[in-house]
Amino acid sequence: MDLFSLAIFAAALVVAAGSPGPSIAALVARVIARGVRDVLPFLAAMWIGEAVWLTFAVLGLAVIAQTFQLAFTAIKWAGVAYLAWLAWKMWTAPAADRAANAPQPAGSGWRMFLAGMAVTLGNPKIMLFYMALLPTIIDLGRVNLLGWAELTATMFVVLVAVDLGWAFAAGAARRLLRSARAVRLANRASAAMMAGAAAAIATRG
Repeated sequence: MDLFSLAIFAAALVVAAGSPGPSIAALVARVIARGVRDVLPFLAAMWIGEAVWLTFAVLGLAVIAQTFQLAFTAIKWAGVAYLAWLAWKMWTAPAADRAANAPQPAGSGWRMFLAGMAVTLGNPKIMLFYMALLPTIIDLGRVNLLGWAELTATMFVVLVAVDLGWAFAAGAARRLLRSARAVRLANRASAAMMAGAAAAIATRG
């Protein structure tokens, strides 16, 4: 695939991935609540989920995606429910739970990974980018295995840069929170963002 096409794809993805939306809101809320390290499984799942949608688009599986709409709807609502539960946990969390060295519950990494996957696969904004917008940018009918690999590699580079940028910015904001009152306010702001992300995914068709 020529560099010009990859550059156009990368630029479009920067705009789509970098603009605030349910996934970014969930990411920022989680970083503010628990820190950057805790959010890595969530990030990995977001990137893998986008690779799934990219692969669907390249293989021309839009029809199959429609056929299995019930499965994607179930994933969507599972993600909504989990984000709502996280919002409640953040809202009610004591300020002490925000300590940097607070122990992580057993299996929390897998739960975060599954949450990130549900958010990405169930997010209509992401699905529309790959299923509707991407075919107007790239002639997917001419993309071979090497072209898919180049698109996927470009996607990962862009997403890692954009999402880690959001994560580190949220992490920097988190480090400024010192007092118990500030921590409590941050917890509740994070809860509001997480609930907003759940609502945004739930209300988008």
